[in-house]
Amino acid sequence: MTKLNPYLNFAGNAGEAFNFYRSIFGGEFSSMVRFKDMPMEGFELLQADQDKFMHIALPIGGDLLMASDALESLGQTVVPGNNHYVSVHPDSKEDADRIFNGLSEGAEIEMAIGEQAWGDYFGSLIDKFGIRWMVDYTYPKEG
Repeated sequence: MTKLNPYLNFAGNAGEAFNFYRSIFGGEFSSMVRFKDMPMEGFELLQADQDKFMHIALPIGGDLLMASDALESLGQTVVPGNNHYVSVHPDSKEDADRIFNGLSEGAEIEMAIGEQAWGDYFGSLIDKFGIRWMVDYTYPKEG
């Protein structure tokens, strides 16, 4: 079954925000990836950005609250309206393509759907209505 989860963008304080959310909802982070842990080809990160979060996730009930820091050094600016996404998690790569291609009609493609360095099949876009979407298929774990 396809799932939807909120994905938030922060102006460098995702860790602080998520520690706050964890203090309220409890639980443990299911993912914490800092920019220094996932180098990006063609980009030189500032020292000040190394420990900021590329991705952080906190399970809440059966859902996930996810986020990343937007880096001004990469031309990203957080303003009200661009600080959240709807993250879609389909059951198959084929369904990911179907959903992404459907949402792509008249959209601004931020990242074409495809294989990513972290192992998922992922793409992001802003649809023709201005809604930000991430489509992320995670391959089943082997073993």
